[in-house]
Parts: sequence; structure tokens; C-alpha cells
Amino acid sequence: MAGFKAAFFIEAVKLLKKKKIIAAAILSIFAVVIGQIAVTAIKHGLGLRVAGSTEFPFLVLSIFSYTILPLFATFVAIDMFSGEFSSNTMKITLTRPVSRFGVFSAKVLNLALFICSNLVFVMILSLLAGFLFNMSSVSLLGFVRVVLSYMATFFPVFVFSLLVVLLSNLLRGGLAVFFLAIIAFIAFNFLDIVFSSYSSFFITSMFDWYTLWISESINVYKILRQILIMLGCGIMLFTAGYYLFDRKDI
Repeated sequence: MAGFKAAFFIEAVKLLKKKKIIAAAILSIFAVVIGQIAVTAIKHGLGLRVAGSTEFPFLVLSIFSYTILPLFATFVAIDMFSGEFSSNTMKITLTRPVSRFGVFSAKVLNLALFICSNLVFVMILSLLAGFLFNMSSVSLLGFVRVVLSYMATFFPVFVFSLLVVLLSNLLRGGLAVFFLAIIAFIAFNFLDIVFSSYSSFFITSMFDWYTLWISESINVYKILRQILIMLGCGIMLFTAGYYLFDRKDI
């Protein structure tokens, strides 16, 4: 456990030093600002009320979960594995007194923390923007629904990032992994449209599954089924990724 804690701390420091973290934060701020400008322009220009204080975060999340968040989660996953393999810094990482499983787990946990912190950051920004421009529709229930939606979004995005981790340990080139991740993202969305009855098995189709958690009538069976599907996919992708990482010749 001591070796894992040290590996986790080292990976966290390396993650904080990456410029992609700053870029993700800046783009997240832009997404919230542009969304609020669009809502304000429609409200004052056409006289239509598009989103209130606790409704605006849902508008931001519906766009953010399909664009900025999976994109930068992919970048971070590639940097953690393919980037270090290409630059030969993985040799230095594995010479430390910690098992390969400890290193792999520390990297995956830092990836999960990046996704979680990005979601929390955008949620706080969107809530502040919503409260600032429309205080009339503030409610405790609305706030709880926002928090629940952002928490639920973490799971499918993290499972998709585990697919990127698998590809990063399967291929050495970061560019090849990135294009394969983009192709997988597009393919999952295409298959979701063609085989809509099997959409639960395509991870990207669940990026907006938070709507199940905040609907008027909550379908507990469907939520439980999708949780089990994502849990199964996550376990298989984590295991396959570690298998390739463990067998990789450094």
C-alpha cells in the first residue's frame, strides 16, 4: 500500500504539471460562458426563457459530456501510457519499488480523479452562472438533481476512458490511439442509432443516462441494468488493460 500511495502521488504531480489540465479548464470556462451568452441572447432577443438557474447546468452538461470531457479524458489517458512508452519514461516509473499493478492502478485512479474534478468544476461554474442570471427559479430539489446528474455522468465517461487505456497499452503510438478512440466514439454513436434496442451496450449512448436519474418517474430496473452493464465493461477493460500493461516489454 505504501508503494501504491507513492505511485499515486507521483502520478498526481505529473498530471497537475500537464498543460492539458489548464486547456481543459479554459475550454470548460468558455463552454459555460458561451452557453450563458446564448441563453441570455435568446431570452432578451426573442423573449423566450430557455433555462433557469438550476436548468442551465443541464444544458451545459448535455454538450460538455459529449465533447470536452471525453476528449480531454482521452488525451490524459494517452499521455499516461502511450506518451510515457514513446518517451521511454515508463522505464523510470517501473524501476521504483512498486508493482506494475500498483503503477497501473495509480494511473487509472488519477484518470478517474481528473474526470471527477472536471465535472465538479463545470458544475460549480454552471450553477454560479445560472444563479447569477436567473435567481427566480432556485430550488433545493433542482440543486440536488444537478449534483446527481453530474455524479451519474462520471461513470460512463470513465468506462470509455478505460477503453482508451486499453488501446494505449495495445498500441505504442499516441496518434494511432487517438484516432482509434475517435473512430470508436463515432462507431458507438452510429451503432446506437442503427441498433437502438441494444443501445445500453454502447458506452457512449450512456453519456446522457443522467436523464434516467432526474425524470419524474424513475425506472429503477433500467438504471440497475445499465449500472451492471457499465460495471461489467469497466472490469473487463481494466483487466484487459492491466494484462497488456503487465506483459509489455519495456
